[in-house]
Amino acid sequence: MSDQPAPLVTLEPSQTPHPIDPAVRIGHVHLKVADLDRALAFYCGVLGFALTQRYGGEAAFVSAGGYHHHIALNTWESRGGSPPPRGATGLYHLAILYPTRAALAGALKRVLAAGIPLDGASDHGVSEALYLRDPDRNGVELYWDRPQSQWPRTPDGRLNMHTRPLDVQALLREAA
Repeated sequence: MSDQPAPLVTLEPSQTPHPIDPAVRIGHVHLKVADLDRALAFYCGVLGFALTQRYGGEAAFVSAGGYHHHIALNTWESRGGSPPPRGATGLYHLAILYPTRAALAGALKRVLAAGIPLDGASDHGVSEALYLRDPDRNGVELYWDRPQSQWPRTPDGRLNMHTRPLDVQALLREAA
């Protein structure tokens, strides 16, 4: 088996031979963490996820809204470990979608109250996003989507996302 990556095949969306069902969603993310209690303090204590199941000090499942789990955390291969070095492949970030701008503002308020710094805050046209790190230095994006009718489009109707600075103070004013 070669350590070389597979060759990249580039297809336009119209060339996709078997398009995925449009109802498919990403169900959950499973993260390796160094300290399960520390990870739970972040995901449950700061972000507000509910603990749905725990396997001692080795693994836990957390969710929003009663789902079985949106995020799984484990220490099976990573207890006491360090984050991957810059330049390594792996997870860039997990993205947590909030239903409204006010809900995102509430999350921002909790993050700042916990003393967690932001890596960035962007307006992408289709969404507004906050970027930060969990205790294991995994990238976390907190965002809300604008209604599709407000998404920026090119004159021929194609999606035209962008990255512009987000007014964090204006977002904070939305917090209940």
